[in-house]
Amino acid sequence: IDPCTLFLIGLLEMSSKTSLVSVVMPAYNAEKYISEAIESILNQTFKDFEFIIIDDGSTDRTWEIIQEYAKKDERIVPLRNDKNLKICMTLNKGIEASKGKYIARMDSDDWSYPNRLEKQVNFLEKNTDIVVCGGCLEVSDENLNLLYIRRYPTVDKIIRRKMFMYNAFAHPSVMFRGSSLREEEYYYDPDFYDAEDYDLYFRLGKNGSFANLEDILLKYRVSSTSISYKRHTHQGLITLKVRSKAVFQYGYRIPFLSLLLQPFELIIVLLLPASVKYKLFSFMRKYV
Repeated sequence: IDPCTLFLIGLLEMSSKTSLVSVVMPAYNAEKYISEAIESILNQTFKDFEFIIIDDGSTDRTWEIIQEYAKKDERIVPLRNDKNLKICMTLNKGIEASKGKYIARMDSDDWSYPNRLEKQVNFLEKNTDIVVCGGCLEVSDENLNLLYIRRYPTVDKIIRRKMFMYNAFAHPSVMFRGSSLREEEYYYDPDFYDAEDYDLYFRLGKNGSFANLEDILLKYRVSSTSISYKRHTHQGLITLKVRSKAVFQYGYRIPFLSLLLQPFELIIVLLLPASVKYKLFSFMRKYV
């Protein structure tokens, strides 16, 4: 084969190469923090990824910032919605565009530790039954100063039991097995907006195992504008709806203690202010 043909073959191989991981990050009016989020992914020790960033019709400089980074790093795949489609449809668009064996979630106001992707890929490569792999968080203030560490159960059996007490995964920390996720008829269901990830975990768990790493994978930024505060009552009611569907449609068995606690949780959701709920559910995550 002549040198010119070899060169063309090489170019074709490079263009057809599929990254092992697809990182999917939605962004809406995120100009304040998105640069930190993007750089935390670009600076990962694991390099074989594509970074799909979807601007959900922002009205600030979010799209301009995404484009600036895309010009500097070819791993970034910039997408933009003509209008605001909300997180479910935006994430679904990102997943549809993804090509990786694994699909990692990231939020535009958080910060991933440099070895996050490497740790999750190594774990999933060794544990082929796992369909969702999350990790622990440093819950931080708006300036990423540590408030406290939030840990999650690590073993499938315990995660399944805890899932009826609280969402046992930190959504921006999870990595999915792409083949399992793409088998779903739909990814994130808009009918469960504010708890869309919770419903997805239950669906994926029908065909595989759960795991969380003991490692702290990212800094999770909290503020008074987060969903937990702004739409806390709606989120709580949708959470209870997801659990009901998990039992009656997906075939899960709810633990007896969790069943007893459901009416009390409904009262908490309907009557207590967001700040009190946040403290109660933090207590449950730690001690129940």
